[in-house]
Amino acid sequence: MSYTHILVAVAATPESQQLLAKAVSIARPVNARISLITLVSDPELYNQFAAPMLEDLREVMQEETQDFINKLGKEAQYPIEHTFITYGALNDHILDVCRKHAVDLVIYGNHNHSFFSRASCSAKSVVSASQVDVLLVPLAGD
Repeated sequence: MSYTHILVAVAATPESQQLLAKAVSIARPVNARISLITLVSDPELYNQFAAPMLEDLREVMQEETQDFINKLGKEAQYPIEHTFITYGALNDHILDVCRKHAVDLVIYGNHNHSFFSRASCSAKSVVSASQVDVLLVPLAGD
């Protein structure tokens, strides 16, 4: 099956290069489009007492995430159609992007290697609710 638009869920970790390389290997032969999606943590989760500084912290986290996405895209040596930086539940955003942008394959990393942890991995809700193919790529554990 040929895919036309691949969405890669990435995080600010070295493993994201592995996920993007997988996407490029699938996309390049058929000239498919690639988009990236990532999640920015809400700084309120880290420190409730720093309310006056939260806006500055949000801005810094957004800029760092954008820099990471830009660098990842350049290193891919393949055009990136869209980048999505989201807050909240990543799985909900992935499903929404799939619907709105005609994505037909989602590539998602999986750090879980045991059978039971795979069954409850964070990608489970995407796999169960997705109307498109989902490729879970095993990533090295900590």
